[in-house]
Formats: sequence, C-alpha cells, structure tokens
Amino acid sequence: MTPHRRRQQSFGDGLIREEVSDLWEPWMRHADQIMEDDSLVEIVQAALSKRCQKSKARGRPGTPADVVLRLLILKHLRDWSFEETAREVRANLVYREFTRIGAGAVPDDKSISRFGRQLGPEVVEKLHQRLVSIAQENKVVKGRKLRVDTTVVETNIHYPTDSTLLGDGVRVLTRVMKKVRAVAGAGVRSVRDRTRSVQRRLLEIVRASRDKSEKGQQKLTAAYRKLLDISSRVVGQAQKFSTQLLYKRRAGLRRAKRQLDEMIPRVQQVMQQTRQRVLGGNTRAEGKIVSVFEPETEVIRKGKASKPNEFGKLVKIQEAENQIVTHYEVYDQRPSDSELLTPSIEQHIQQFGHAPRLAAADTGFFSGANEAQAKQLGVKWVAVPSQSTKSTQRKQTQKKRWFKKAQAWRTGCEGRISVLKRRHGLHRSRYKGTDGMRRFVGLGVIADNLRHVGTELAKRKK
Repeated sequence: MTPHRRRQQSFGDGLIREEVSDLWEPWMRHADQIMEDDSLVEIVQAALSKRCQKSKARGRPGTPADVVLRLLILKHLRDWSFEETAREVRANLVYREFTRIGAGAVPDDKSISRFGRQLGPEVVEKLHQRLVSIAQENKVVKGRKLRVDTTVVETNIHYPTDSTLLGDGVRVLTRVMKKVRAVAGAGVRSVRDRTRSVQRRLLEIVRASRDKSEKGQQKLTAAYRKLLDISSRVVGQAQKFSTQLLYKRRAGLRRAKRQLDEMIPRVQQVMQQTRQRVLGGNTRAEGKIVSVFEPETEVIRKGKASKPNEFGKLVKIQEAENQIVTHYEVYDQRPSDSELLTPSIEQHIQQFGHAPRLAAADTGFFSGANEAQAKQLGVKWVAVPSQSTKSTQRKQTQKKRWFKKAQAWRTGCEGRISVLKRRHGLHRSRYKGTDGMRRFVGLGVIADNLRHVGTELAKRKK
C-alpha cells in the first residue's frame, strides 16, 4: 500500500523540526512549500500504485509518495549517488525534515533507485509540467520570452574502440555462460574461458597502434584478426548455450538466456564494423554501435575543439524568464537544430496559452522558413542570427539594438546548460537506457527549476 503522505508524527519529528528551524537555506523553505502541492504528490502516488494489482489499497504501508518525491529531488539537487543520498539524509537533520522522514527510518539506496525506475520518464515529464504551472501561478514566469539551445548528455560508457568493445562483449558472454554452468551443472556443455587470450590480444593492439610505420600497421591488422577469431568462437559457444537453454524453466536460466540473446547480436555487430574498418577501411559501418551496454548511444559532433566527438544523446533545453526551463526533450536520433525552433514555439504556446513576444536562438536554428513560421505563430521579435546572409536588409536588422539585446539574453542559455551539468550532473547520465536518460535529465531540470523558483520567491519576501 502506498500512502499519500506520512501521517503519524512522533516526538522525534517535533524535536527535529524545532532544532533545525533556523538552519534552512532561504530558497529551501519556499521549495518545501511548493512540494506540498497535492497534484505533485498524487502524480507520484499514482505511478507507485501501479507496481502491482491493488497495491494502492492493500498490503503493508510502503514509503509515502511525498517522501519518494522529495528524496529523488534532493538527490538531483545535490548531484548525489543513491548511496550518498541515503547516507546524507540519515546524518543530516535538515534533510530529514526536508524529505518528511523526520525521526523515521531512511530508505536504503536500492529502494530509492527502485522508486526512480518505477516513476518512469512520462511521470517525470508530468511533474515538470506541474512545476512550471506552479511557477506561472506564483508569477515567477509569464512566458513573454523564449530562448532555446541544444546540448549533448553523455551516456555512462568508456571511450569506444573496436578492441575494447570486443573485449567487453567476450567478457560478458563468458561471465553469463559460467553462471549458467554453475546453476545447471552437467545439464549444459562446459565453458572454455578465452578472456586471457583476449586480454593479450588487446595489449598487442595497444602496442602496435603506437607504431605508425607499415610494419606496425601489419602487426595491428594481424592482432585484430586474432581478436576477431577468438570473439567469433566465443559468440558461437554462446549461441549453443542459448539453444540448450530454450526449454529450461528455472527463472535464473531464463534470465541468462535473455542476456545471451541480447548480447550476441551486439557483439556480432561490433565484429562486423571492426572487419569493415580494420580490413576494409570503411569507418561508416551501417548500424554502428559504440557500446555493448548502451547500444542507443550516438556519436555527436557539436564543433567543440576540446571534445570533437561526444557519445550520448542530443537534449533540447527551452527557457523563459527567470531562468525557468519550460520544456526539455531527449531525442532518440539527433535532429538538425533548424528543425526545433517551430516545435519549441508551439510547445510554449501550449504551456502558456500565448506566443512569446521574443524568441531567441543561435545560428544553428536559423532558416527563412523558421522565421516566417515564428511570426505567423504570433512572435513579435525573432532574434535568430544568420552568419551567411548576403542581404543588406538582414545585416542591418542584426545590427539593431533590440536584436543585439535579445542575443545577449540568449547567451544565458549557455550558462543554464553549464549549471545543469555542473550542479545537477547532466554532463553524464547515470541511468541506463534512453528512458533512464529521460528520467535523469527530467529530474535534473526539475531540481534546477525548484531551486530558481524558491530563490525568486525568497527575494520577493525580502
């Protein structure tokens, strides 16, 4: 059973509240009041109640919905891991009061992680929309301005090379087959462990790659051939294991079969792209993957000198006044920035009920069609520069005072993205899969919005 809030108070709760009453940061008091909103808590409770049939009304009481919400937001406010969140809340009286745990027991890190997975990206999006509505109700944001930019949130992978990807695949397949052998015993064939041979080939490749001479390249190609041969044998053995597990009924063996069936095609794809690159010289293999653990990861180039290649997903961040992020989106496949301006304005109209007076973006969002569409939607000033224009009238427009002022305001979007990455950990998603990244980005954006709304309300009180 998932209760709405923690109702029964103890003597320790009152003592904690009294002791820490003057230790709160000013913005935290207002953020605390915002999270008392019934709609926010009901969204979380509805998601947690779907864990199993009738779990909303039956079973022993679980962690209340408002405690789950506050724990997850606090985690992303401070950019903690699940272990750090559980430890810090246990040790800090202010955090105990903020999360409404009081003198009660703090959920462990695995429980907090499970709560986050149960919410899902759609629920996190609903929480974000409700928080923006609360900001509107408090007149923190009115929707008169719009600025938009994109960034890359990296997936939690190591730098991909063909050799290390093959090593990852062999290691995982061998580990799963060993577990199957330990559980099933004589019911399955024996496992030949080739991980030592793979490690030796990896070292050979590292040494050979340092020699740029023709002889060194020949050694590199020979080492890759050996590595591909070993990987092929491991994949063949894994396929035989998967066939043997076809009619096994034990839950552990069925789970192992799913793992094998999931990993085998990925390792085969890595083998194919390695052959094409090393033996055929083709660096653009079809269906290329850069991680056997996060196969949806894309290679994205944003023109950065310090980091020419980024491995992750493209994320759009859309803001209004007072640095409030009104919309975010994680794209399955990277679109062109020029395709995102009109949908951003339409999303703004859906949220606020009217078009912004000013829409600003960088040169990547420019096109004549975008500008015309924005004005048709009701935007009075469209400040999207075009560096390649030859029109005298366009150049004069971009030199006007309002345009320069709008572009100066637009640069704040770069700062917002930087804060999201530095303060809330959005430089790299720690959750698995595309849905995990959507949850990670969404909770980070909610945490940042909550802090800014609380800060703005605290300034007004002064």
